[in-house]
Amino acid sequence: MTDPVVDLQRIEAERDRIRTTYVKSKGERPPSTARGLHHMALVSSDVERTVRFYQDVLGFPLTEIFENRDYKGSNHFFFDIGNGNLLAFFDFPGLDVGPYAEVLGGLHHIAISITPEEWEKARARLDQAGVPYQLESGTSMYFRDPDGARLELLADPLGEMYGSVVG
Repeated sequence: MTDPVVDLQRIEAERDRIRTTYVKSKGERPPSTARGLHHMALVSSDVERTVRFYQDVLGFPLTEIFENRDYKGSNHFFFDIGNGNLLAFFDFPGLDVGPYAEVLGGLHHIAISITPEEWEKARARLDQAGVPYQLESGTSMYFRDPDGARLELLADPLGEMYGSVVG
């Protein structure tokens, strides 16, 4: 299998066109109609393992667990990821949902901002738990949760990425 030929100049020109057409400065763009991310929901194959990972390893407190209204016997549970945002999970007992897969239109990764001090503590807890990770740019750490979802812990402030304002 050969690598596809990618026209990087064409891609950069298209990126510039889209940026010029749609990106407005903070003072020029209207406010968002959204209040924030209420929650993002993933699938868990093992509730307790997920709780131990997100609460004990990553430091995101479990805030609630109740029955999923759409699937009897299924749990819907939530973790506080700061700033009023939640990361939620469902389990589906008796339903074979298969292994996690990154697919077109699906989840690539979830990036969660933490302070540089907490980033170092999280790195130590990941090491202690034996979770492999990849470091990028000195502020990003990529790894997978117990079900394979890709996560990024980012030591940049909310609204910034690698020294650029993105929000």
